[in-house]
Amino acid sequence: MVNSIVWFRNDLRITDNAVINYSLENNRKVLPVYIYDPSTSLGSASKWWLKNSLISLNKSLKGNLIVIEGEPSKILLDLVNKNNIKEILWNERYSKDDRSQDNEIKNIIKNHEVNFITFHSCLLKNPQNTLKKDATPFKVYTPFYKQQYQGMTYELYNYNTEEIDYIDCGHKEQHLKILDDFIKTEKWHEKLHDKWVPGEAGAQEKLKVFLSNGLNGYSEGRNRPDKQYTSMLSPHIRFGEISIREVAKSIENINTEDAEIFYKELVWREFSYHLLYHFPHLVDTNLQKKFNKFKWLDNKNHLESWQKGMTGYPIIDAGMRQLYQTGYMHNRVRMIVGSFLVKNLMLHWSHGQEWFWDTLVDADIASNSASWQWIAGTGADAAPYFRIFNPITQSKKFDPDGVYIKKYVHELKDIPSNIIHMPSDCDAETLKNYGLILGEDYPSPIVDLSITRDRALSAFKELSTEK
Repeated sequence: MVNSIVWFRNDLRITDNAVINYSLENNRKVLPVYIYDPSTSLGSASKWWLKNSLISLNKSLKGNLIVIEGEPSKILLDLVNKNNIKEILWNERYSKDDRSQDNEIKNIIKNHEVNFITFHSCLLKNPQNTLKKDATPFKVYTPFYKQQYQGMTYELYNYNTEEIDYIDCGHKEQHLKILDDFIKTEKWHEKLHDKWVPGEAGAQEKLKVFLSNGLNGYSEGRNRPDKQYTSMLSPHIRFGEISIREVAKSIENINTEDAEIFYKELVWREFSYHLLYHFPHLVDTNLQKKFNKFKWLDNKNHLESWQKGMTGYPIIDAGMRQLYQTGYMHNRVRMIVGSFLVKNLMLHWSHGQEWFWDTLVDADIASNSASWQWIAGTGADAAPYFRIFNPITQSKKFDPDGVYIKKYVHELKDIPSNIIHMPSDCDAETLKNYGLILGEDYPSPIVDLSITRDRALSAFKELSTEK
């Protein structure tokens, strides 16, 4: 029997996992391993999630998960030598740095007469195979969806996880204790325990609840932060606690607009990874090079007000506070706060990308980078320069009664719905009757929407004429 390392990365599950399927089909004896590489950038909220997800994965693996901190190639070779390993199995990753590291590891492994076998189990399709007919990558979502994903059906791996045969290397219990040493959590993470259940079981429960209660009405309801129509699956998908194919297959036979729109959201993630794979500089460089000359502003006070949810625009502040309190933000609100940062404040999209990376439990390198470039107008299939979300209009349309705002901006809990979307438009005496003094209890708007909109339109229009 061949001894194999199953190297977990962004696939922290044992069901519908190509690596597990291979090991069972080929009668492998496996050593499950997770390597925490301190040189890898990981946001604060993601570290909290990872730590708890690994604890959950270890339970699924009956206590057989080895968790080690260090440089992957050295750790893998050490495990190879100590456990007579002949094969290393893993699911591919797609960022420039991850691919570079994996290629380096492949070369090292070859020189030590150990086989490696890799799989594509983190996406619906291998991004190498999602090119246009002329073999060039897509830059527009709609043809990408229609030509590559529309009408697709999916099959899941069928195996019995009870049949996984583990290598006994002893002292496994000490490896999970290592988590406390190298994945430090912060005080604000304590709030996340009330909101989330990281791990495969938590992911399955989220999918079950969404299919029962959230999918019906999703096409319209997904835009309402005051309603419960979103699946909340994004962090589970990001860490691979649930197979993206399983999520897609769960709605495969539901012929409704709601199911179609939800599937398109799954494919948006695929599009983001398609862009990341074929344009690896997406993470740190404008895809549209003309934006390299754009004169962004550098107002640290505005950035801090945005980060803390103290802009004076209630829907913006509600979103930013939801993010910090729960590690999550409703998708519609993400677009609103993103537009405000890059258009009204004219701060570089990288500031938003970095803040989301640190505070989102679903911080995903492809989706985070592609979405920020989309909202800034600097990326592929980007929002046009003249698309500037008006936070007041958006608030009135998608949170009409101020339910979402009041949930996160407690200073406004007694403000009626006809005033709550923009308290500064109301006279001071009326606000005082509701127990609110602008500038003391809640900030006055940090910028004027009309002035900053005109400023942005002028600056972006000037750039839009360039090639």
